[in-house]
Amino acid sequence: MAGHPVQNYANHKTFDNSLYVIALLDLAAIFLALTGIYFGAAFLAAAIICVAVSVIVVLYRLRAYAVRVQDRVIRLETRLRLERVLPETLRARIPELTLPQLIGVRFASDAELPDLVAKVLAENIATADAIKRLVKHWQADYLRV
Repeated sequence: MAGHPVQNYANHKTFDNSLYVIALLDLAAIFLALTGIYFGAAFLAAAIICVAVSVIVVLYRLRAYAVRVQDRVIRLETRLRLERVLPETLRARIPELTLPQLIGVRFASDAELPDLVAKVLAENIATADAIKRLVKHWQADYLRV
């Protein structure tokens, strides 16, 4: 994928560093709450702020994880659909489609899909939004979050 280093055994594992932020905020909240029991409300307020920030970070990361999983499913689902619908000449070019292009063409009906994919590849239309604007017979996706 564009923008990512070439993946190999040494760098294939990833870890979300925001998990450290969440853990540190939660530890700080516990410390501040315990301190607040002895020294006053200011420490309890700081503990509540730490918990609130932690919850915001968790919610943001959960959304990001859901979108990433959906993008992977969309990529697989659309590639399978293209294998079924496209003529042989275009079928060989499916690997050339980027994720934004796959996201864009997936809304096209089966009838218009071959022409749309050919146009996207020929004109190198890169954004999902630009491709979606070309769709004439929309195939809805009510499950996207």
